[in-house]
Amino acid sequence: MTVRMARPTDAPAITAIYNQGIGERIATFETEPRAAEDLERQLMERGERYPTVVTELNGEIIAWAGTSPYSPRPCYAGIAEFSVYVDRAHRGMGVGRSTLAALLQACAQVGIWKVVSRIFPENRASLQVCRRLGFREVGMYRRHARLDGTWRDVVIVEKLLDETG
Repeated sequence: MTVRMARPTDAPAITAIYNQGIGERIATFETEPRAAEDLERQLMERGERYPTVVTELNGEIIAWAGTSPYSPRPCYAGIAEFSVYVDRAHRGMGVGRSTLAALLQACAQVGIWKVVSRIFPENRASLQVCRRLGFREVGMYRRHARLDGTWRDVVIVEKLLDETG
């Protein structure tokens, strides 16, 4: 396995994995499949400031993790939201952990000091990966949003990338 920075040409593979997560309904509030063009545009807009990494196995992308701005306010410029998705055929083998670990390194290199996310409580695999990488569970947002007409809670996680400040 190799982990590298994502390129716009990776958008079709990233989209296929993301659409698996959308369909499974335990990783995102998104409900409509995404188009590769959407992800390609995101990769170009976010550029190096908000990194995205992919994990390859035998030349095939099997996972990705990416960041997005937490808030447009300048005081939050060093905080990013993150997501990590693993192709269903490669789950349970440590791929999510290594992909997210690489993303954290890339974030620290561009000056991001904290990453945050909201994870469905049912998504035990993602919560376990975060725990193993030293994330803190801050709390839970109750009834954060509806998914398919049902209110869903989310666990709030954060990780400081530079604990010296």
